[in-house]
Amino acid sequence: MSQQSGIQYYRHGRFRVAGGVLPDAVTAYRTYGEPGNPCIVFPTCYGGRLDNAGLLGQDYMIGTDKALDPTKYFIVTLALFSNGESSSPSNTPAPYNGPYFPAVTYEDNIRAQYAVLTKALNVARAHCVIGFSMGAQQAYYWAVMYPEFVEKYVAICGSARTSEHNKCFLEGPKAALVNSKDFNVGHYTGEPQFGIRAFGRVYSAWAYGQAWFRRHGYLMNGLYSSLDDFLRAEWEGGFLGTWDANDLITLLHTWQTGDVSLVAKQGNISGAEDTAFAGALVGIKAKGLIMPCKTDLYFPPEDSENEVNLMKNSAKLVVIDSVWGHMAGGGSNPQDDEFILTKVRRFLGEA
Repeated sequence: MSQQSGIQYYRHGRFRVAGGVLPDAVTAYRTYGEPGNPCIVFPTCYGGRLDNAGLLGQDYMIGTDKALDPTKYFIVTLALFSNGESSSPSNTPAPYNGPYFPAVTYEDNIRAQYAVLTKALNVARAHCVIGFSMGAQQAYYWAVMYPEFVEKYVAICGSARTSEHNKCFLEGPKAALVNSKDFNVGHYTGEPQFGIRAFGRVYSAWAYGQAWFRRHGYLMNGLYSSLDDFLRAEWEGGFLGTWDANDLITLLHTWQTGDVSLVAKQGNISGAEDTAFAGALVGIKAKGLIMPCKTDLYFPPEDSENEVNLMKNSAKLVVIDSVWGHMAGGGSNPQDDEFILTKVRRFLGEA
């Protein structure tokens, strides 16, 4: 049986982030498999936690019968800052607690994750970085920021840059939460249920493709009696009791500001202002597998096609032909899981 760790915590000490500093930054992580095997890095997404509570955990892709086999690979799952397990508004002491927690970018997260891999786990090279949604965006950042460290990357339902359309969507659930009567500008003393419930309902609207609702609707094979029942159980229940409201807002900011060209503009990759995005993608040395879903409203396949074209044959595009929209990449149904398993395993085994 492969080795599996509980949640572990790496302390960075004083750690600079985009919005200031964290006096004692912590990155939470778990490992699966033997350290001597090729390393696969698997960071969390929005709503993702290492303890598998709430909306989405990490175990849905890990297992001998799943895309990431812990008997063949040393799999490291890493929690994003602000997910409630790594340093977050909800678990950081004053004066950086709650609404005073500094803004954090993807670049901050990847620097922290690199420290965990190289200092705590003695990983010299990552065979692959794989992720879904915000995890997919991190996979792009890994390939851009550490081109000599990453051999391959897989981006499932994600992008190298958050589109303007995506940013507009995110303003919806954000506004529903921060303008609720119990959010209190982030200074709430108990769970702001009005705000979190509203947040979950607005967030749900883009999670599935329109064809999914036509085919499945809210009935979900008889699980729910109405659309309201579905929203309350799946989307209010997915955040309530697990996710802190300030954590949700800070992590949403990380998503909104995702753009690998920001790394280029800071001097890591040469290129003029108007070609920074293309320059960042061209500079990727790792082989890529880009897997958007045909009906994803967050990260449409057209964006992925554009990115793959810019990467000059270093990445291949495989579209998930599914009605499940964004959720096709998040372990939502057996058919899409099997499709992803087949493509990822083939890609990992390629020379």
